[in-house]
Amino acid sequence: GLPEHSHHVANPLPAAKRRGYVVGGVVALVVVAALVATGIISAERLANIVIGAVVVATVAYFAIILRDKDVTGVARTRVLAFIPLFVCNAVFWSLYQQQFTVVTIYSDKRLDRDLFGWEMPVSWVQSINPVFIIALAGVFAALWTRLGRRQPSTPLKFGVATVVMGLAFFLFLLMPAGAGSAPLLGLVGILLVFTIAELLISPVGLSMTTKLAPPKYTTQMMALFFLSISLGTAMAGTLAGYYDESSEGPFFFWVGLVAVITGLVVVAISKPIKRLMAGVD
Repeated sequence: GLPEHSHHVANPLPAAKRRGYVVGGVVALVVVAALVATGIISAERLANIVIGAVVVATVAYFAIILRDKDVTGVARTRVLAFIPLFVCNAVFWSLYQQQFTVVTIYSDKRLDRDLFGWEMPVSWVQSINPVFIIALAGVFAALWTRLGRRQPSTPLKFGVATVVMGLAFFLFLLMPAGAGSAPLLGLVGILLVFTIAELLISPVGLSMTTKLAPPKYTTQMMALFFLSISLGTAMAGTLAGYYDESSEGPFFFWVGLVAVITGLVVVAISKPIKRLMAGVD
């Protein structure tokens, strides 16, 4: 059974501090409401505002953790190792989340969805990736289990996943131009590449974060991991604003190129990052 001390969990919010947090939460809500009422926060600006807020919060979190005198030695180097992985993860999700923006528009305007005289609804395109995840998740789990300690390191998986994500966008350049001319099987193939990239990076992210986190800051490091996804998702919204269906080639090329370069940089420095991780796989 569990040791006796594990049955007694400390209250993360003592009664003496509750009033301060409640007041802080109310003040934050009032400020946000005032900014919305004055038009400073609007739907058109929301993605950029979220990006700015996430960047500020990220810098603050890292500064607090790294400036703590209790975070030294191995604990400190592991936090430093998390920084390039944070950036890589944000770039990855900024492309992956295009499934719900650019890829949806592309499916509506470019995709030939005729199946033996029946037109497949655009919304069904969103089901392709989940089907691949269900089909391939077990395959990847079995692969990593079989490889054991011979499997690629976590930084290498992050880098390769981001490169593969960028290459998926290059594949759009091979699709025929024109309304309703892109073959459905072509998009299915591209979304298969999306899935492979996701299965390289997503399952290891949370595990890596908990292992790299100093014991004192486990919750904050988990928050940083989700902030990287939040940043990537917000950037996806901003990037989607640059998509022009009448001249989509440059969009796919440049977005894909940034991802490939980011991934290659992480691959190139994967060994130094691995050393900073100090034994964490």
